[in-house]
Amino acid sequence: MFDNQQTRQQLYDRIRESSRDEVILEEMKRMGFWGKKDAEPSLPEQLIKQETALSKELNALVAQQRKFQDKEKMLKEMRIKRMAEAKQKRAENKKKREQQRFEKAEAWRKRRGGEILFLGEMVSTGLNNTTNNTESLSKFGLPVFHNENDLAIAMGISLSALRFLAFSRKVSTVSHYRKFYLAKKSGGKRLISAPMPKLKGVQYWILQNILQRVNVHPSVHGFIANHSILTNAQPHIGKEVVLNIDVKDFFPSIHFKRVKGMLQQLGYAEKIATILALLCTEAVTEEVAIDGKTYFVQKGNRVLPQGAPTSPAITTILCYKLDKRLQGLADRHQCNYTRYADDVTFSTSRTELNMQQMVWRIKKILADEGFTVHPDKISIMRKGAQQQVTGIVVNQKLSVNREKRRKLRALLHNLETKPGFVPVWGQNSSAAAILGYAHFVKMVDAEKGEKFKDKVRSLIAQGKLSLTQSNNDRSGGNAGSDKPWWNVT
Repeated sequence: MFDNQQTRQQLYDRIRESSRDEVILEEMKRMGFWGKKDAEPSLPEQLIKQETALSKELNALVAQQRKFQDKEKMLKEMRIKRMAEAKQKRAENKKKREQQRFEKAEAWRKRRGGEILFLGEMVSTGLNNTTNNTESLSKFGLPVFHNENDLAIAMGISLSALRFLAFSRKVSTVSHYRKFYLAKKSGGKRLISAPMPKLKGVQYWILQNILQRVNVHPSVHGFIANHSILTNAQPHIGKEVVLNIDVKDFFPSIHFKRVKGMLQQLGYAEKIATILALLCTEAVTEEVAIDGKTYFVQKGNRVLPQGAPTSPAITTILCYKLDKRLQGLADRHQCNYTRYADDVTFSTSRTELNMQQMVWRIKKILADEGFTVHPDKISIMRKGAQQQVTGIVVNQKLSVNREKRRKLRALLHNLETKPGFVPVWGQNSSAAAILGYAHFVKMVDAEKGEKFKDKVRSLIAQGKLSLTQSNNDRSGGNAGSDKPWWNVT
């Protein structure tokens, strides 16, 4: 019926564009089954054509309607699809974040096992800086530590132990210091912070391997090898005027940042300097008891503790500029200058020198360097009166206070002759204090001191003196000072 040259699809397309009847009509005309007339189309043909036109119009309207319906459906499907994709992406991101957190925590755990990344609030700044100034370290002959592991190995402790000893806690149940008070010769009490054994061992290592290698100013005589209160007093023998000034709160005036800065100036990386400074300083704390448990709560800055073996050496290094300025002042006014810890001494043979002006100048220099003069411990000693430097008389030669020697002699005589006599020597009432002063006398005057020591030993052998120290005695020597502990002021 249809032209074989037309494919089935082509016929479908023609029907879709017009109508089935119109296509049949056209084909019937083409094949001669429908008569061709020159006149107007017949009624059936016209009806078919109108039906076809209407069908096309209807199809267009249906297609347009379907188009809008499909658009709404499409938008709805798109929204559903996007929501599903967003939900899946959120789930994937959540899983990814969890994996990243896990990996970060795992990396932190691994790093923490081999590094020190945090040592407490307000003190951990700069722990990422690990660059040493090797040229400066070489100049001072100091050991180089490329990281905290090198430092821990050199100290002979584990990294975790190093972290534990250096960590600065606002509140802790552990204290690395044993604290007690010592009575001062001039009255009042001095707080001593004696480090516990582990920290004390580390501090001695720092002292021997770092601090003692740094050269100090030649006017310093405290805590220096081959120097003592004798060498400190020697330059002031036979002077017209001796001026002695004590610095108030000497060790507590040195805070953590100054110690850290000093170590950086020596050449250590900020990270190593921070660790070493934390090991050598202690925060001012208060003991608080709650539910039968003791807590140590920080209430002040980290400072040098009175009792740590490193404190004196650190002050000696930090005070280099101070000593240089005071020595310059002494040279300008033809004076001798020495310093033994917090004891600053000037002496001169110039009778015309205004010592009050010297006191003012010394105070100003000390204030510039961060120190304060003790208002009650400024002594201007003229030649006509007894002149003492760190407990040693220097009027004509190095000697011990005559009045105190007489008191010791009288005390030993009473012990020997009066049964039941209870000795009292300064803040102590035991043989240790008395024997200690006898050693001090021997250091200044060997002959007199040896006689006193023999007498004390004899009394101990007779049972008239006990080697057991009284409750007021300190234990273990004068921590943080190589002054005779019976002469601590």
